[in-house]
Amino acid sequence: MRKGFWTADWFAGLIITIVLLVAGQTALLQSLERAAYDWGVRLSSSRPSENVAVIAIDNESIANIGRWPWSRDVHAGMISKLKQGGAKVVGNTVFFLEPQIDPGLQYIEALAEFYAGSSLYSAASGEIGLLRGLVDEVVAASTDQSSPALQAAEQLREFVEQSRLTQSLPNESAELAGYLVEAAEALNTDAKLAAAIEHAANVVLAMPFVLGEPRGNPDNPLPEYVTRNALLQVEGSAEAIEAGNFPIPSIAAIPPIPELGEPAAAIGHLNATVDIDGGIRSEPLVIRHYDTYYPSLSLQIAARSLNVSLDQVKVSLGDGVRLKDLYIRTDPFLQMQTYFYRDRDGNPAFDVDSFFDVQEGKIPAEKYRDKIVLIGATATGVGTPQVTPVSPAMAPVLTLAHSVSSILNEDFFVSPRWSGWAEAGVLAIIALYLILLLPRMRAGLAFIVSAAVLIAIIGAHLGLMTGERMWLQLMLPATLLLVGHILLTTKRFLMTERGKLKSDADSAESNRMLGLAYQGKGDLDAAFASFRKVKPMDESVMDLLYNLALDYERKRQHNKAGSVYQHMAEFDPNFRDLKQRVARSRKLEETVMLGGAGATTAGGTLLLDGDDIQKPMLGRYQVEKELGKGAMGVVYLGRDPKINRVVAIKTMALSQEFEEDELDEVKERFFREAETAGRLNHPNIVTIFDAGEEHDLAYIAMEFLKGKDLAPYTKPDNLLPLAKVMEIVALAADALTYAHSQNVVHRDIKPANIMYEEDSGSVKLTDFGIARITDSSKTKTGMVLGTPSYMSPEQLSGKKVDGRSDLFSLGVMLFQLASGELPFKGDSMATLMFKIANEEHPDVTSLRSDLPPCMKIILDKALKKVVEERYQNGADMARDVRACMASLSS
Repeated sequence: MRKGFWTADWFAGLIITIVLLVAGQTALLQSLERAAYDWGVRLSSSRPSENVAVIAIDNESIANIGRWPWSRDVHAGMISKLKQGGAKVVGNTVFFLEPQIDPGLQYIEALAEFYAGSSLYSAASGEIGLLRGLVDEVVAASTDQSSPALQAAEQLREFVEQSRLTQSLPNESAELAGYLVEAAEALNTDAKLAAAIEHAANVVLAMPFVLGEPRGNPDNPLPEYVTRNALLQVEGSAEAIEAGNFPIPSIAAIPPIPELGEPAAAIGHLNATVDIDGGIRSEPLVIRHYDTYYPSLSLQIAARSLNVSLDQVKVSLGDGVRLKDLYIRTDPFLQMQTYFYRDRDGNPAFDVDSFFDVQEGKIPAEKYRDKIVLIGATATGVGTPQVTPVSPAMAPVLTLAHSVSSILNEDFFVSPRWSGWAEAGVLAIIALYLILLLPRMRAGLAFIVSAAVLIAIIGAHLGLMTGERMWLQLMLPATLLLVGHILLTTKRFLMTERGKLKSDADSAESNRMLGLAYQGKGDLDAAFASFRKVKPMDESVMDLLYNLALDYERKRQHNKAGSVYQHMAEFDPNFRDLKQRVARSRKLEETVMLGGAGATTAGGTLLLDGDDIQKPMLGRYQVEKELGKGAMGVVYLGRDPKINRVVAIKTMALSQEFEEDELDEVKERFFREAETAGRLNHPNIVTIFDAGEEHDLAYIAMEFLKGKDLAPYTKPDNLLPLAKVMEIVALAADALTYAHSQNVVHRDIKPANIMYEEDSGSVKLTDFGIARITDSSKTKTGMVLGTPSYMSPEQLSGKKVDGRSDLFSLGVMLFQLASGELPFKGDSMATLMFKIANEEHPDVTSLRSDLPPCMKIILDKALKKVVEERYQNGADMARDVRACMASLSS
């Protein structure tokens, strides 16, 4: 009988090619391309610009100067030092987006106002007492012992005690006025920094853009000190414009404060683009803000160092940027493939000095004469480290140093315009090789040719990167060649050469070793198939089969264990306890799964006998049925047989969700948090009875609740009556008041964690402590417990949280239950986090006009970004909610 074409090797090669082409844009293959790119970068050799130096805000500097963020007169002092040292350009990566106000400034201003309106020339004793009181308030407000406000206040206090104002001496009154002026000037750190920037005349500041495709016109125009940094010479070919080759767009910008932006020599954007694997390999040299184009911080710094003004910078859309004699080739979206320089002989690529050492004069400022000096944070916990081809955690200021050097040295990687055709050509050659040539070659020759072609592809990739600074994406052809060769040769072995090797494969020793290999990998079915081929059957083979059956039982696959026992009984039914094992497996084969649909746990399938009740146990609890599935496990209905108590059992497969090296710590935290939650005794908090672990399956036994959670009532078409919403929220706030008084923070307040029974009006908070179990830990699936839409700003930023974070989450929930909308929404996690941390929530009455004004007042307070301005305890929030609820009835 003639075989069909679908069994031919050439057809298999065609199918493999099509499958790999479809999978070419998947995350796995794209990550492989980026990994090969990183190898090319690391193998390249080039020296960084010697004109680039970094002054690092490192751990030593923060330990000596003080907690971050620093007072801006510290930055002013550094800029003045660098000015004296003759630095060519100073680039600062610190965002100065808000004014900095010393807490003592308001008291100095009060002193000045008092002095201006007082009658010190008549020196009334009452005004002297008031003056002394204001001075004492300045001293109390100055927590930093080195604060200029404290020093000025102490001088004022000494002056008041020793002066003779009661004798109306005008000289001393004038001296008092001088102290006030001096104190006000000392406290205005923004003015100091602005003066230093203006005097230096070479400081380039950074600002972020909010990326996104704009629609219509901007809400607010950018200030003049930003727009003067716009690029003027922008041109593009008709071909590039038609192809849509424009820079990355933005919808908003967050500029420095005017006091600092005005005197700055230049301002550049500091936005990075992240690849599919989370790495940073390119930098957008230009960002498009509506119809205006703005340069990056690195481009601004390089231009300033070359004395190239912005009107001399030429942008070619879809191609690159020219700085006088330098031309930086980019991708079609004006992103430069940055060259990352390797460390040499254990020394960093760039000269990095500690901020504190420069400030204290241990490193003379003269060292930076005629150099580009970049100032930025490298300290732990300050800023977000970036993944680059040469480092898994590089500080952003060092990434900037690599970018500036890449521009100045013209060290960057380019994908030439013909790269797409070249990549497609190599891919076509490999496909033709697999379809036409490989099926006709002998195995040995095919291996040699495939290996040579694979080495040639990888060599071409690395050679072009290291020698020509060109990047061709050749990992898809390389993967196609490797996978295609393996699959085709395996197919040939199985289909055409299986007959030649059959006698060897069926030999007893081969099958014995093959079965042990399969069993070691956990493939018990394949192991059983191999062991059955071992002839003759002897004591050693019986031992192998017995151990295999035990492995099936450990996996609770009792029917398969019974098959193994039956096979063994045909040879020796009296082997060990084989008769008892056979009988037990037959009994277990008659069982059915819980709920009829299969309730699985980390330890296997929980089973329930159809006639003779053999209910599975978790700890001391009998499992009755499955109630539902959660993010990390299954919830079962259980019963404590000793006291006949019905419970809900929440399981968590910790061994599946966490890495092995952190599993012990997570388990310890699980039981500690379960114990803490178990101490809570409140009518609106679910009662925890027990916690335990079985087969790497952690569980919590808790009060079984009727009703359902509040998630269904967040939909606009299924909202609860407003009075009922307020009652539920007030009861939840009462429960949180009690929990916070016991030093227990929930951390994951949301509608799904509040159970509500409509008939009785019962409200219960669940899952206390569960969110903290994975605090600072990430699961294997990449999930961190806690729901971002309901998190407080401080929780999203990783700061230590207290009960006020729960009240913010309760406010988000109240907003949603009342309006059917979340107060903060975003297309991505980054956008959502930014809105929660920075943007105000919408007016709830604009979403639902029948809400009372008191609802807006409550939500405005509950959703304050600043913790101190928020409700400080749940009792206050419950009181306001009930007062608002009373206004509804009246």
